[in-house]
Amino acid sequence: MIPRIFSSLVMVMVLLLPSFSVHAVADEGVIVDGAGYTLHDAESIKGHDAQTVEKDPVCDSSKKPKIITIEPDEAKPGQAITIKGEQFGTKDCFRGVAFSAAGPTTIDYTYINDTTIQATVPDVRPGMSFIDVIASGGNARSKAFLIQAK
Repeated sequence: MIPRIFSSLVMVMVLLLPSFSVHAVADEGVIVDGAGYTLHDAESIKGHDAQTVEKDPVCDSSKKPKIITIEPDEAKPGQAITIKGEQFGTKDCFRGVAFSAAGPTTIDYTYINDTTIQATVPDVRPGMSFIDVIASGGNARSKAFLIQAK
């Protein structure tokens, strides 16, 4: 009877052993498949002491931004436009502005308040483009915006 229990126990261990990952004992800073960068003693972006954590902004991801108007509704590259909407969030939590016609180009913008952003039209070919406002609560996309020839 005991050998049968012992052999069953050995069989269970043999079956379960491969499921225990070597990654369970991964060193600090090791990339672990499925877990990304391990977090052992990892610092936050701005540091990890109590004072720094207290100063970190608290962003509300439940408030979805919305673009209401863009003035003017067409502009030339280099011209400033005003984007008005709702729930753009705080200055610390606001992420940026993007033009679909500009691809990954960084767009110059000025955060005015929770409802107003000023941006500079990027130097792209004339035509229609969408404008995206990226806030902590997500993205908001405008109606089509006309970029005029220089």
